Amino acid sequence: MPESNRFEEVVTLVIKHRVKVGFEVPYAAWLRNIVSIAGQQEGHLGVDVIRGKSAGLDLYTCVLRFCTTEAMQHWLDSPQRLELVSEATPMLADGDQTEVNPINEFWFAPPAETNSPPPRWKQAVVTLLVILPHTLLVPLLWGPLLRLNTFLSNYVVATFLITLTIVVSVVYLFMPMATRLFAPWLSSSTQPKETR
Repeated sequence: MPESNRFEEVVTLVIKHRVKVGFEVPYAAWLRNIVSIAGQQEGHLGVDVIRGKSAGLDLYTCVLRFCTTEAMQHWLDSPQRLELVSEATPMLADGDQTEVNPINEFWFAPPAETNSPPPRWKQAVVTLLVILPHTLLVPLLWGPLLRLNTFLSNYVVATFLITLTIVVSVVYLFMPMATRLFAPWLSSSTQPKETR
């Protein structure tokens, strides 16, 4: 089925930009423009932008999701994107850094030499805040429907449907929203503290 294949083939493109001092405002305008243009591309499923700091410079990590590798590659190689990246190059300390993940597994900022991921306890807190309401509400929402049919009310079938609903909504909708919402808090303590 084509619709299910779409979700099985999701590919994630991670792009990192460190912005030179003095270029923060023009870069922000450029980023809004390219995000808007990328969103109009065929096969584009969404984008998350996480802002942090790296060696004193603003670091933007953009996570783009596409339905297939071909759709992602088409955007990467498009003359429109190449022209936009060329415009941004003078504003970037390290150029346009891209990384491809074959599955939609990106929630928290990936580790890098200059940008460590959030502490695990912060990742756990955000994950708990997303999953706890799902585990409380999804069974209540499914309940009336499951009681209508003997097959659906089977423990294994009911558990499968409830778990599937939670996983799909968390991965594709609520976790990306939560990482955007909590991005300042997640990145606020990434630098190791000095002990006295």
